[in-house]
Amino acid sequence: MGIVWLFVLLVLNAFFVAAEFAVITARRSSIEPRAERGSKAAQTSLYAMEHATLMLATSQLGITVCSLIILNVSEPAIHHLLTGPLEWTGMSAEWVSIVGFAITLILVTYLHVVLGEMVPKNIAFSVPDRAVLILAPPLVFVARIFKPIIWFLNEVANLTLRAFGVTPKSEATSTYTFDEVAGIVEQSKREGVLTDEAGTLSNTFEFTTKKVGEVAVPIERIYLLEEGATPHDVQRAVAEKGFSRYVIAQDGVPVGYVHLKDLIGHDDEHYDEPIPEGDFRPLSSMYVGTELEDALASMRRTGRHLARVIDKDGSTLGVLFLEDVIEELVGEVRDATARR
Repeated sequence: MGIVWLFVLLVLNAFFVAAEFAVITARRSSIEPRAERGSKAAQTSLYAMEHATLMLATSQLGITVCSLIILNVSEPAIHHLLTGPLEWTGMSAEWVSIVGFAITLILVTYLHVVLGEMVPKNIAFSVPDRAVLILAPPLVFVARIFKPIIWFLNEVANLTLRAFGVTPKSEATSTYTFDEVAGIVEQSKREGVLTDEAGTLSNTFEFTTKKVGEVAVPIERIYLLEEGATPHDVQRAVAEKGFSRYVIAQDGVPVGYVHLKDLIGHDDEHYDEPIPEGDFRPLSSMYVGTELEDALASMRRTGRHLARVIDKDGSTLGVLFLEDVIEELVGEVRDATARR
């Protein structure tokens, strides 16, 4: 029975080791979709990942108990099996006991380290998402059974950490910071496992650091149509500049814009009459220091392709074009009517 208990305890030890590493290394992004689809195992796994310190305390308690008991239950059985062969060598009873204990210690240690620690750890590292779905539910079950003991051990550990100025965390970190992702991409490009010929990935990282003022077109560089402009004026502007959108200004201040397609339905008899204000598309106002990704989100939400850029005093500095914002992400985007 000592041999049987040896392998039972090795299996239990392996379970706690694998569960510990699975909870730490599994990715929430892989588990959450399963949980949303109603998977009980995934929901329990998320609970384990959100209470990582309690799960680690449970695992460590299990590993410690198994490690302490293994030698005690296995040494008498293995020593008994070795006694006969060692006595045949002619050793004294004292030496038989010493050598038998040494062999038992080496054998049990080897099995404990390899089968009880290294193998389950490597399995959990290799397939963490699958491992956590299998191992987290029984680990949570054990944690709930021994909750008072585990809570006490965890609180003692947290108090010790705070004494050294370290803030305890209960949830495993399974996400990457912006700088970490940028570093991974750069390293992958250097090693040739990732290509970014169009520069889209690099543009994305730079995009998050840019402000509206860096992309907006200064007001002096914009072709403005004064209020009272006619469809015929827009037609001439299209022939001259080749753009599909034109800013309408009042005393040099943008008040709206028109799109070429808005004027297609106008009758010829009204072609030389001022464009009605109701045909102007409104311009939203955007502070020059607004982050570019926030500006993009706002323009997408309102459906407006142009925005007036203002400073803290409300003065107009320029116009932000959705096309220019998108170009920061994907490279050059050409207006279909623009001159080439």
